[in-house]
Amino acid sequence: MLVGIITVSDRASEGVYEDLGGPALRKASEGYGWTVQAEAIVPDDQTRIQDAIRSFSAQGCGLILTTGGTGIAERDVTPEAIRGIMRVEIPGFGEVMRMKSLELTPNAILSRSLAAVVDRSLVIALPGKPQGAVDCLSFVLGAIPHSVKLAQKVPTNC
Repeated sequence: MLVGIITVSDRASEGVYEDLGGPALRKASEGYGWTVQAEAIVPDDQTRIQDAIRSFSAQGCGLILTTGGTGIAERDVTPEAIRGIMRVEIPGFGEVMRMKSLELTPNAILSRSLAAVVDRSLVIALPGKPQGAVDCLSFVLGAIPHSVKLAQKVPTNC
């Protein structure tokens, strides 16, 4: 499976601090036997997030993982960016990630993590904390291959 990883962070995109979420997701993805084809660090800006997602989908990434921007701070706009370009949202992913994360931290209830189909890719918005992103990815791992397969099917006309 070809994967794209997008870190959403104003400060990491400006070089104020090192991106830790993207590399954590790269390591996890490679551990699952996936190939990371594309990576980007973008600011908390809806258009920049959308452009990166669409670019990675056009490059053939069946799975696009974002990390960051899923909280409730004023600049957290990743869910809105994804919803603005998605074909369909898949609520179960976010529900499972929050439910399982609540077993680890009470602040998981604040997460707005989600999954959706954009173009021909499954996009999963994960938390910005590296361990939280890796944990949430593991919680939904079983549903990813089938979801990507469905997302990549080309619709047929009757």
